[in-house]
Amino acid sequence: MGKLGSPRSPRPQSVGADLSSGMKECQGRCPESVLGNDPSLGRRISGGDYNWNRKLLLHGLKNEPAKFGACRGVYVGKKHTWFRKHVRSAVFMFGLMGFLFLLDSLMVSIFDSMNLQSSSVQSKSSGLKEDRSYANEEKSPVLMHDRLLNLASSALAEKEFKQDSLNFWEEPFPHASVWKPCAIRKSSKTIGKSEKSNGFILVSANGGLNQQRVAICNAVAVASLLNATLVLPKFLYSNVWKDPSQFGDIYQEEYFINIMKDEVEIVKELPPHLESLDMEAIGSLITDADIPKEAKPIEYIDKALPLLSRNGVVHFLGFGNRLGFDPLPFELQRLRCKCNFHALKFVPKIQQVGSLLVQRIRKYDGAQSMLDKQLLGNLMSDIPLKENHAEGGPSKYLALHLRFEVDMVAYSLCEFGGGEKEQNELQAYRETHFPLLIERLKNVKPVSPAQWRKLGKCPLTPEEAALVLSGLGFKQGTYIYLAGSHIYGGLSRMHPFTNLYPNLVTKEDLLSPNELEPFRNFSSQLAALDFIACASADMFAMTDSGSQLSSLVSGFRTYYGGGRAPTLRPNKKRLAAILLESRTIEWKSFEERVRKMIEEGQRVRVRGFGRSIYRQPRCPECMCKSNLH
Repeated sequence: MGKLGSPRSPRPQSVGADLSSGMKECQGRCPESVLGNDPSLGRRISGGDYNWNRKLLLHGLKNEPAKFGACRGVYVGKKHTWFRKHVRSAVFMFGLMGFLFLLDSLMVSIFDSMNLQSSSVQSKSSGLKEDRSYANEEKSPVLMHDRLLNLASSALAEKEFKQDSLNFWEEPFPHASVWKPCAIRKSSKTIGKSEKSNGFILVSANGGLNQQRVAICNAVAVASLLNATLVLPKFLYSNVWKDPSQFGDIYQEEYFINIMKDEVEIVKELPPHLESLDMEAIGSLITDADIPKEAKPIEYIDKALPLLSRNGVVHFLGFGNRLGFDPLPFELQRLRCKCNFHALKFVPKIQQVGSLLVQRIRKYDGAQSMLDKQLLGNLMSDIPLKENHAEGGPSKYLALHLRFEVDMVAYSLCEFGGGEKEQNELQAYRETHFPLLIERLKNVKPVSPAQWRKLGKCPLTPEEAALVLSGLGFKQGTYIYLAGSHIYGGLSRMHPFTNLYPNLVTKEDLLSPNELEPFRNFSSQLAALDFIACASADMFAMTDSGSQLSSLVSGFRTYYGGGRAPTLRPNKKRLAAILLESRTIEWKSFEERVRKMIEEGQRVRVRGFGRSIYRQPRCPECMCKSNLH
């Protein structure tokens, strides 16, 4: 300690001089004097050596009074003179050392706090519903591609301060901007609603927010097809979603009715004389067993129209993907688009909190795009943001829908590196939640988990999602919003991702408990917040193109993005082939193949036959093609 404080301090020569002169007279009688020839005293007055010599000296004077009697008076006088002369220096040095000690303790506390705050991105309340959220589990990290992760980490470190010529923040193909929204237009093909309705259609939609959204718009098309009056759809309560929300809790009822009024008549309730009817008893209950999945219009005309004409009402129970995309008349297809992209507006409660969420991600306020205005109306500019520009102005962010929840993982029949314990856990989940799947598997030839992976049937793990982003060149500081956040496997699964991309946030990180409280027991309303954050993002990345949320968000961005809302869609089959070489592939080759895969998925394509119009609205029924200037 003493050496640290005094390497450049001037040597206090007076100490040696004063003491040696005082001791000259007695050196003949006390040649073994402790102090006489010790050069360390002047060199280390602020350290331990001086204190040690001082104690030893006093000890000697006490125990040898006769030997030192002659020189006691001279020494004590000189000692007091030296202390008076150097007391300020001693006090200053001890004060400086105390200050440095306190400063060191303060810096340690600050760094500990920063580490704790950084880790809180992962450990903040990341789920209001399930216990199995990644924030609540602490296990050893599960790694499937550790070599690639090390290569990715090194590559990201090298590129952190380099300008990358590749820019996935922009649409790579200019033709994306020639498609404009026009489903709300009226054309010569517009049918309009008939003066006389054939009766009323009740729809009870199952599933979560996004499945219900599809069901609503399919119901609009079926009502027009059957020339019927649509009663505002009801949402079935699910033991999976555990959400009692109804149409009016999520969407603006009056707005929806008004937008669709020229083509389909919509009412809030059945007339009183029909409300008391037992639908099953009169034969007007139509279930999934009666109408197949992706049914054609003729099947509704054959099965539903006679019941509607006879009883004046039909009830579609469990109505979901019960209307195919092709072949379908132009006008019915357009009605679907009008419903999805124009008529369904979130209620003000959701819009308000959604606008807060987007502002806090971006760090600024004000509606900046057509996407913002369609999702949030004018609320972006109405709500001031206290920390506006506090961190350097607007921030680009990437929204990621990481579809790795336990239901998806279990249903896939894949393995994810967790060993026998994971396999047993997923099998137990399947037996509890997917009994029909278990029965079906008994009657078919088994397919190995490795084969499922080669076929591209396995959901991407957080580790694989991070590898894709790093292969595309997204820097380590990229700001990422994670939709959902109920990740199977907890922290052990998220660790590889957050190790490469630590700037990861969820709605639970950005919104206060009080702001989230109104949504706490309503999973569909929470999903609406994720929908808003993903659709408004500068970049949206999905890991499963079959997910309804990913499909609807990507379609919304295509419809309203103006060619400036890029989406990343990994091809799971191609990615699986790349990752099979994870033990040998060079990083440069991995980057090239991943980028080529993503660029293929970003090509501007017109909707193909049978493809979802909600996901791929680039078609004459939904969008108009303008000239490219």
